Amino acid sequence: MEKEGSGYDKIFETLLSNGKPLPEPSEEYDRVKVTIHKRIVNKYVIQFIEKVNAEFQLRSKEVISLGLIAQYTSLTAIEFAKLLGLAEKDDTRAWLGRLTEFELLKSKGKTKGTEYYVDPSVLRKHEFKGLTDLKNIPSHRLEALIIEDITRYKMSSISEIHQRIGKEIPLRTIRYQLIEKGEVVKEGEKKGTRYFIDK
Repeated sequence: MEKEGSGYDKIFETLLSNGKPLPEPSEEYDRVKVTIHKRIVNKYVIQFIEKVNAEFQLRSKEVISLGLIAQYTSLTAIEFAKLLGLAEKDDTRAWLGRLTEFELLKSKGKTKGTEYYVDPSVLRKHEFKGLTDLKNIPSHRLEALIIEDITRYKMSSISEIHQRIGKEIPLRTIRYQLIEKGEVVKEGEKKGTRYFIDK
């Protein structure tokens, strides 16, 4: 052990590069307990990380970051920091290292809302066979999906829309689309807000 706590990054690196969930720390009266789950969340992450690491010789924090983002498909800067238990003052760029420079990761958005995802061409190149989801659906396609949903199910709440079109799409993205697009009209306030198409 080089210094106190230095092995914790190694735990993260080992688990994520083996397609396993993050360790779960819990504080008790006189100790800190860390639970490590043996189940594999995504076996394809293991092969993907091995291939990418062989090509780029990634640093420990880069392996952790890439493994985490690959497991979740995409993460905002806030979600990424929360999963790693980083303080607000910590810079996520220090963890991402050279991943964007190597064009392994792409990003969209700004500041804390920046969303990171693995470049689809890298996934294809390394034959990553993860599940396809709607988390990174392009804005114009999401807009069409929301309008189609509201046309079918008039006077829907945002949670009902979210449930129907895909729980993996961040709620804030759906809210932004509903507010920005002139075709969608809202009625009511707070939890009583309902959306419909004004024709």
